[in-house]
Amino acid sequence: MEFVGIMLQIFDATIRVSVPLLLACLAGLYSERAGVFDIGLEGKMLAGAFAGASAAAVTGSAWMGLGAAVVTAVFFALVHGFASITHRGNQIVSGVAINFIAAGSTIILGQAWFRQGGRTPSLSGDARFGAITLPGADAVRDVPVLGPVYSELISGHSLLVYVAFLMVPFTWWVLFRTRFGLRLRAVGENPAAVDTAGISVTWLRYRAVIFTGVLTGMAGAYLSIAQNAGFVKDMTAGKGFIALAALIFAKWKPVPAMFACLLFGFLEAASIRFQGLPWPVIGKVPVQLINALPFILTVILLAGFIGKAIPPRAGGVPYVKER
Repeated sequence: MEFVGIMLQIFDATIRVSVPLLLACLAGLYSERAGVFDIGLEGKMLAGAFAGASAAAVTGSAWMGLGAAVVTAVFFALVHGFASITHRGNQIVSGVAINFIAAGSTIILGQAWFRQGGRTPSLSGDARFGAITLPGADAVRDVPVLGPVYSELISGHSLLVYVAFLMVPFTWWVLFRTRFGLRLRAVGENPAAVDTAGISVTWLRYRAVIFTGVLTGMAGAYLSIAQNAGFVKDMTAGKGFIALAALIFAKWKPVPAMFACLLFGFLEAASIRFQGLPWPVIGKVPVQLINALPFILTVILLAGFIGKAIPPRAGGVPYVKER
């Protein structure tokens, strides 16, 4: 029973730490399916986390924080779109620039506004998204197997957790069952054909970029006003880059993306759970190695276990309209 309890704790932590990865991964999916590579997911998440925590601290409302996070991330997404779509700039350079700007500006503004070394004030009460207890969770808690799974693993998460996982079937439906999704996928493969059909390549890509901003804003808000109680320096801790790795691992498909994010989330949750514990045969493992485990396994998985991942053919290539 102790083993079952430990595994439930790890799986529960897996869901919690997978949410920002999943939202960022789906954000990159929309953008890259439209042919716009976005290495700036990390920066938009960080900017959204700071804006969300700042607005929630000032207004005392988690919803205002979420709105501020989404608006800020969409603004950065539009900057990326303006540079890479309108002016046909290098998409990698634009994304890296956004990461640098977000990393520096959040610290400077945080210190200027709150005088707490770049942090925001601690959030509590209505300024945070609290856990939601699903119907019947308390009643079935003592039922063997199913009770703990429902009451501890499925129930008891914040609203953004459920929204993140509902975004997976929604994204699948949008991409593969709607006219907009068909055009979005087409513009990432052959934008000239889309343009010949009288559809604006620029407008389609901008809409994809806006979707990216909305989802990365939600991911940042989750980090600062749901999972944690405020913003701290560099709190995204490379999650945007792991989300990109998960997107490649999933071969740009929403359902495999969810499982890839859960896998990386499980690695992170397990590394946190087993920090400082002695391992059989090898003994106590340094904490630094345990912390690096998710990143090491990410590289290993991408290097040899996913086969050939083929991105959208027009990905990263600015479209120049033929005259």
